[in-house]
Amino acid sequence: MSIEFVKSVVASDMQAVDQIIRDRLRSEVVLVSQVAEYIISSGGKRLRPVLTLLSAGALGYQGQHHQELAAVVEFIHTATLLHDDVVDESSLRRGRDTANALFGNAASVLVGDFLYSRAFQMMVGVNDMRVMQVLADATNIIAEGEVLQLMNIGDAELDEAAYLKVIRYKTAKLFEAAARLGALLAKSEPTIKTAMADYGMHLGTAFQIVDDVLDYSGDAGEIGKNLGDDLAEGKCTLPLIHAMRLGTPAQAAVVRQAITEAQREHFPEVLAAVQQSGALEAALRAARAEAELALQAIASLPDNVHSQALRALARFAVERNS
Repeated sequence: MSIEFVKSVVASDMQAVDQIIRDRLRSEVVLVSQVAEYIISSGGKRLRPVLTLLSAGALGYQGQHHQELAAVVEFIHTATLLHDDVVDESSLRRGRDTANALFGNAASVLVGDFLYSRAFQMMVGVNDMRVMQVLADATNIIAEGEVLQLMNIGDAELDEAAYLKVIRYKTAKLFEAAARLGALLAKSEPTIKTAMADYGMHLGTAFQIVDDVLDYSGDAGEIGKNLGDDLAEGKCTLPLIHAMRLGTPAQAAVVRQAITEAQREHFPEVLAAVQQSGALEAALRAARAEAELALQAIASLPDNVHSQALRALARFAVERNS
């Protein structure tokens, strides 16, 4: 079952989510609307809101709050993208100019703040303290992950455990929250809430590891960003950690220097080291292990089209090429 199957399961819900997003993007400040509309309409897989919809459906939720919360999750994610691109000085995302490249850093940061605050306004409207706690905690941890990643820039001694901590904070936490929300809305048993959170966490971890692999194996046109961006930012990702561990002393030295100096000009040599050392295969094994843990977490869910889509989503996370 493909990503097309996953999206088809929640197609009608996503139409409602898209309308909510459009309605809540409106602002009397023209620049706010322009920047927010640009980033929201720039494509992307919308996996996080899809995850909220699927988890609610898998557990039999019958109301409408899952659509509102799916939009909230997308707003939080979009705000992090706006801030990320400023911090990383990125110029390309999803095959288009980043908002900061078009509108400037100040506008991107401030519109990101608008999206965060709008998300919290929408949370209040749901009127469920458990929902607010999950999303508030997730937003705080994501911010900590961003700072943690910033502290690790240029650190070639970063190990796999430290890398995983960053991506579980920075990326997987919102996946975890998105999956937990459906269980909260459905008033599921505590064990099911935990299972859904575990599924989201492992899914998000697998997704980010594959993203990091694609920076050294993907096609720039397909993944929608410049290959070598992570290296140019001095990020020590899992493929580089494995290249230094599995490669020859000369290959390890090349990778270590490239991370420390954060220069894209080293990318061809680093790419060769990563591809020749078996680092990509090792990283993909780690991603597949996370996807398998995600599948194990939801093994006891009722068998319905939504739970089938959750399983398909875990497989898609590690089989994609963009």
